[in-house]
Amino acid sequence: MGSGYLVQSLKHLHTEQSDTRYANLDISDTTDILIMMNEADRTVPAVVGQALSSVAMAVEVIVKAMKQGGRLIYMGAGSSGRLGVLDAAECPPTFGTSAEQVQGLIAGGRSSMFRAVEDAEDRLDSAQADLQSIHLTERDVVVGITASGRTPYVLGGLTYASQLGSATVALCCNLNAEASRLADVAIEVDTGSEVLMGSTRLKAGTAEKLIVNMLSTAAMVRMGKVYHNLMVDLKVTNEKLEERAIRILMLAAEIDYANAERLLQEADGHVKTAIVMARKGVDKGAAGQLLTEADGFLRSVLHELDMLESSPSGS
Repeated sequence: MGSGYLVQSLKHLHTEQSDTRYANLDISDTTDILIMMNEADRTVPAVVGQALSSVAMAVEVIVKAMKQGGRLIYMGAGSSGRLGVLDAAECPPTFGTSAEQVQGLIAGGRSSMFRAVEDAEDRLDSAQADLQSIHLTERDVVVGITASGRTPYVLGGLTYASQLGSATVALCCNLNAEASRLADVAIEVDTGSEVLMGSTRLKAGTAEKLIVNMLSTAAMVRMGKVYHNLMVDLKVTNEKLEERAIRILMLAAEIDYANAERLLQEADGHVKTAIVMARKGVDKGAAGQLLTEADGFLRSVLHELDMLESSPSGS
């Protein structure tokens, strides 16, 4: 199985326990199976809620790294790895990040996204090689995702990242996890036993998905990627996103569809710039300069206008 500190009996992991409530899963009808799964899934948000202080600490670590030009790197194996890759892939269209700023590494490489390579997670040294291949630096933050808390690939990645001086976060679904001891911030969510014993793509995977959603979204909000609750840094790469961008511009600038469409074109598809053009009555160059001076925070650029419009005497 592995050597030294990697050897840990599965019998001590809550995620690997058999729950007697589901002992008749194999002879249950479809509706009863779904009821059991649904009832189990309902427990996940509550246990995630108990870990919010740790999640907040992790967000602060990520924001600090990004403000210094660092990147957010997810690492995991199997379902945990796929969730990291998924979250990373969603950041560019949602928040306008580069493909390098948020990345997901999965044990076994890209092919593991589509086909299980179960022995890949046991390759301790491959994590270091993967991090070296993306030129990890001390400015970056590595988030190791492991339901068990003992996945060798993740342990290897956290160890190498720490040695390099990178910030580290461990996301685990068992308490007192081995990965937690290797990280600057430990997020531990005790999701307990699964309806299907040991299948951590279920409750544990749901918890991991909820938390990576929080990590990236909260960090991007803190980085000025959001105005009110609007994704003003989205990338317009298809018809659906163009329509979403126009609607955001209509809401933020209180203009009609035709003007929003025109301004979006003049701003080369950059929603933030178009909003500043509409609200401040300036051209694209001036709008871009105002955003640069405000470090991209649209609220700062529009602060005086927002205050005026929200005052009792405002129009």
